[in-house]
Amino acid sequence: MHDKIVEIIVAEAEELNEDREDRIPVESGIDTPLFGGDNAVLNSMGLITLIVAVEQSVEDEFDTALVLANEKAMSMKNSPFQTIGTLADYIVSLLKEDGNG
Repeated sequence: MHDKIVEIIVAEAEELNEDREDRIPVESGIDTPLFGGDNAVLNSMGLITLIVAVEQSVEDEFDTALVLANEKAMSMKNSPFQTIGTLADYIVSLLKEDGNG
């Protein structure tokens, strides 16, 4: 499941790259920086755009609706939006909580 989630995030990031000058370096795989931290490539609007696209793709793939930017995510010590890997881990944990993991 984790690999499929990574594929979804990478695909959505690649689609987002079509409209960006500062491209998301998806070739780095799970270590690709997204938001927060020194190497982050997304601003708040870019992150929101990516999150909405990923939520929709996850819903299509797993037939369950998730809200990624929720209170739980915002209160975590380490943001789940830092890299593709941390975002994938977070999505897997949410799917398991919903009984889809």
